[in-house]
Amino acid sequence: MPAARARGLRVTRAIAAGFDGRSEASLHPDLRTFVGDLVRPYGLPLREDLLREGAGHDYGQMAEGLLGKALPAGEPADLLILAFSSPDVRPGAPAALHLSRHCPGQPTAFAVCDQGSAAAFTALRIAAAHHRTGGCRRAVIVLAEQSALHYEAPEPVGLPEEHRAVVLVCEEGAGEGMRVHQQAQVDGAQALRSVLADHRELGRGAGLLLAADLAGAAPAADLDAHDTPEAVETARPGQPFTGVWTLLADRLAQRPETGGPLLVADHDRRLGRLSTLSLP
Repeated sequence: MPAARARGLRVTRAIAAGFDGRSEASLHPDLRTFVGDLVRPYGLPLREDLLREGAGHDYGQMAEGLLGKALPAGEPADLLILAFSSPDVRPGAPAALHLSRHCPGQPTAFAVCDQGSAAAFTALRIAAAHHRTGGCRRAVIVLAEQSALHYEAPEPVGLPEEHRAVVLVCEEGAGEGMRVHQQAQVDGAQALRSVLADHRELGRGAGLLLAADLAGAAPAADLDAHDTPEAVETARPGQPFTGVWTLLADRLAQRPETGGPLLVADHDRRLGRLSTLSLP
């Protein structure tokens, strides 16, 4: 009998959206209690102004409306993973489970956090591994960030300029699936050079999507000297977690015309973590 053709999981579509205003959860007294307990051992002061005005947005509320747009025909998902870097404003309610109830198929759901920008790639890597067990033909990855930090950070951190969410739909298809690679890499300039080398290996016609911080980690000459600089797109600054994924959503919407493989890359400077996603 002929060998069965390989079937891999890949990102087939994506929806991205920004959100104005705030959610009612940002005014709930539980938020103040939770954040106070969280920072007390470290002696960090609360941002009383943000707590009074109710700044911030609820990840479950932000993303639930995007699920219907990402799965317009009601295709059931087997797995839902919520990934985030900046904290949610509804800490007492698991947003991943809330989103599962609003997702066709009510899939198994959990969250990935405390990994900076690498969390998005970790979620995709987990989805690909789950697919290899035979238990996942469609996975939904929800990426979210909100702009309010309700305590004084001990060192400067780049906060999002707006509340934003991205939903990635990953589906089984014939051929090679997506590949996620994560490695320790402290130096941002070296991380960018490594990504450019990986992009060259994909061949001409391959696209490269860079997070804003990664693109700015080395002199512009590194990009200018790249073999195919016209294939490089850089996410706009101000969205440290969702920026490059918003760029991917835009690119996937155009992909029938553009074609070719894609490499998505981000580098978390604080954690020294380089992450890449290759799409065939």
